[in-house]
Amino acid sequence: MMLKTPALTQQLLAWYDRHARDLPWRVPPHERKVGVVPDPYRVWLSEIMLQQTTVAAVKDYFTAFTAKWPKVEMLAEADADDVMKAWAGLGYYSRARNLKACAETVARDHGGRFPDTEEGLRALPGIGPYTAAAIAAIAFDQPAAVVDGNVERVMSRLRLIETPLPVAKPEIRAAMGELTPQERPGDFAQAVMDLGATICTPKRPACALCPWMEPCAARAAGVAETLPRKAAKTAKPTRTGAAFVLRRAGDGAVALRKRPPKGLLGGMAEVPGSEWAVDFDVASAVMQAPVAANWHKRSGSVGHTFTHFHLEVTVFTAELAAGDLPEGWWWSTLDALEGEALPTVMRKVIAHGLG
Repeated sequence: MMLKTPALTQQLLAWYDRHARDLPWRVPPHERKVGVVPDPYRVWLSEIMLQQTTVAAVKDYFTAFTAKWPKVEMLAEADADDVMKAWAGLGYYSRARNLKACAETVARDHGGRFPDTEEGLRALPGIGPYTAAAIAAIAFDQPAAVVDGNVERVMSRLRLIETPLPVAKPEIRAAMGELTPQERPGDFAQAVMDLGATICTPKRPACALCPWMEPCAARAAGVAETLPRKAAKTAKPTRTGAAFVLRRAGDGAVALRKRPPKGLLGGMAEVPGSEWAVDFDVASAVMQAPVAANWHKRSGSVGHTFTHFHLEVTVFTAELAAGDLPEGWWWSTLDALEGEALPTVMRKVIAHGLG
């Protein structure tokens, strides 16, 4: 049974009114109904943080960010290193650099107010088509078709879209656009996301609890759990490299430096290391040590998977008497390491080196 579009939309909104998730960046539906308006800054911040990351991982970061920088103007004025430190652990660090650039642009060029259209939002640093649609719908109630991974799954099943991703994206977006109402488009977008996150899950969807159980074409065909289809993934190459954990004699502080501002993990802190390459020669890695010292190779290696490749790092350790470090380096005491802008891979390296 396929209900008409308005009926489908109202059916899901009624479900959302009862079952909306309690999220720190969300204005719940009962508050929206009495006129509470979402803060575009909080909507934007949450959407940037949620890219490639789970809700569970983001909650604490979002709370910490908004406590430290409750307004976009305050984030714009923040020290870039402080922003990177606060972001450390969330991954995809170009997002943090774009976050700072976007805040500065909004504060400088827009009087601290985010544009209220998809077109205006897409002109800002770090905001692509999905994020622009999400902010426009959720913060400004613009009828934009918001399509994230949850929405792709729900629409693929509801409309029985069997074309594999990513080719199916335009078809899925069209389906979401057809259903998105003129009234409460932000709530509707969040309702579809919640449905995908809590009911229409990747495995073993709870169809019996779904407000769209009857009109779901994939459920009727018995193929809901197989959708959305995805094109076969290509194997990720493995790169290797070396990392050098240099400790200061006496207190065990670790030598750190900052990565170049552009590129992978740009602007983050790291222990000195080699290049990461498919053909890296581990046997001669110690020859690339950044300073002369009695280097010792740690047993085993540190593995970390990025979006496009897997990394295996051989870790060397050494101790150096207190003294000057190369320009741009600094000693970080063991107590201070937690607050450094260290990406996850570097925290793994240091833990392996100190273990």
